[in-house]
Amino acid sequence: MTNEFLGNPNFNISSQTVSASCPSNIALIKYWGKYENQIPANPSISYTLNHCKTNTSMEFLADEKFSVKTFLAGNEEKKFAEKIEKYFKDIEPFLPWILKGKYIIKTENTFPHSSGIASSASGFGAIAKCLMDLDEEFSGKMDADFKLRKASFIARLGSGSACRSLYDGLVVWGETKEVPTSSDLFAVPYPNDEIHSVFKSFNDWVLLIHEGEKSVSSTVGHGLMKTNPYAERRFKEAHENFSLLKEILKTGDISRFMQLVEHEALTLHAMMMMSEPAFILMKTGTLEVIHKIWNFRKETGLHLFFTLDAGANVHLLFPENAEADKIREFVVKELLQHTQNGGVVKDEMRF
Repeated sequence: MTNEFLGNPNFNISSQTVSASCPSNIALIKYWGKYENQIPANPSISYTLNHCKTNTSMEFLADEKFSVKTFLAGNEEKKFAEKIEKYFKDIEPFLPWILKGKYIIKTENTFPHSSGIASSASGFGAIAKCLMDLDEEFSGKMDADFKLRKASFIARLGSGSACRSLYDGLVVWGETKEVPTSSDLFAVPYPNDEIHSVFKSFNDWVLLIHEGEKSVSSTVGHGLMKTNPYAERRFKEAHENFSLLKEILKTGDISRFMQLVEHEALTLHAMMMMSEPAFILMKTGTLEVIHKIWNFRKETGLHLFFTLDAGANVHLLFPENAEADKIREFVVKELLQHTQNGGVVKDEMRF
């Protein structure tokens, strides 16, 4: 299958500057655990955000000694440059020209660092877009769908969840019988005609419970799934939940949607607590927010719910409808007090 993406050996390189923007995403069914070469242990599905993006410019200086310089918000990041150099060497079979020049990469996020929004997803997504623009310049015009699919494939090799950020709306990564076009090698958009309209206009407000670095990185967390005694059951459950979600998305059953999404979030953190060594990324504020959401929903019947990434911060999800203003009022009045510095990132999914 990867032969589809092997690079064209006939290229004519020249110095170029390209730029790209790529959003982050938030998974509803979680990817946690992977095999060699960034192959997911289970399928995942995510919402692509509308506003939280990484903007990247890439200057390629042809025929200079291969090297990479990276700048984040104007500050040189040497460790990230080392990571990108290794990444470029790993993907050379798919872009044969990639080591034949020097790179100056400048990148900025539209959201705060360590905010619980996946900057690796948007960051590697933007880099992959830039690389595919260069590849098209050097190797010749290519089909737009193929170019996007290969960008997703290349992004995956830098950061697994990055492959989902190349598409808008609901996006699937990992092979599942529920989506015939799905693949472990790249992401695909979930069929739009199988999504009820209630799920196409959603808010995602991220409460910044903890703004520092995580105590355990996602890479380490994925690795600990190899010895987790509950891993195989978790991978099977993800497939089962995908079947449930497919029905939910079609019927518009938002109550079951909330239940499934919250269950997935809590299962992710349960896997962390069952690892060896065990680790807990939720903070006191995380739990206080969750309990307040549950109580609010019980008292009002309004559709406010949450999901979590591999960290303490809480993604508040709620549809953009007649309920939305009451939900916003509750969030501001009752939930912001549990953030570290009153921080919240307001995003949305509209498609």
